[in-house]
Amino acid sequence: MDETAVLFENVDLSLGRGAARIHILKQISLQIARGETVALLGPSGSGKSTLLMAMAGLERPDSGSIKIESVALESLNEDRLARFRGQRIGIVFQSFHLIPTMTALENVAVPLELSGIADAFDRAAAELAAVGLKERLKHYPAELSGGEQQRVALARALAPHPSLLIADEPTGNLDAETGRSVVDLMFALRRERNMTLVLVTHDIALAEKCDRTIRLRSGRIEGSLLPRAEHQ
Repeated sequence: MDETAVLFENVDLSLGRGAARIHILKQISLQIARGETVALLGPSGSGKSTLLMAMAGLERPDSGSIKIESVALESLNEDRLARFRGQRIGIVFQSFHLIPTMTALENVAVPLELSGIADAFDRAAAELAAVGLKERLKHYPAELSGGEQQRVALARALAPHPSLLIADEPTGNLDAETGRSVVDLMFALRRERNMTLVLVTHDIALAEKCDRTIRLRSGRIEGSLLPRAEHQ
């Protein structure tokens, strides 16, 4: 069995059209092992979030190959890619992206229902309980704190039982204490389910919780560090 979770080979990616088109990722090659936790660091505009979106199949590269667990994303049409992403990749955004007219339970269950999962509401309730929101199932996003909303978003990402979890600045909209509790929960659930975790962050303390840190600058990988080894 291939133990590689993520493989980028010479990936170039540009965004925008015509004169406004910008070359974001430049000859990106990287390999992430199954079960590894990786932080992407770098200044604003370095390409961190774009790399994460390419990893999720939300942005298509101009050239090169992206494989998630040996599946080449460029070989999938939009329908198959959406289905693959829904089954195998969980995504947590900085801004939560909850639907305000849906309860916490509905925010987690409806995407499962749309994927054809029969016990969508039972599974959603179990995932919300796992993130400490068993008593908040019927609350709407506006009735939840920022930390609770991010826990709903985490439950939604985990509900399809993905093998890869990606998070874009998961603590960016939270105060320090709330952010720490969300991160601790995310890492505990990742460990419990043996998922691969890749996250974008500006928080060095959060990056140091990961097995490895990859630094980007101007769309290129500048270096790869093993933070834990440095502190042993």
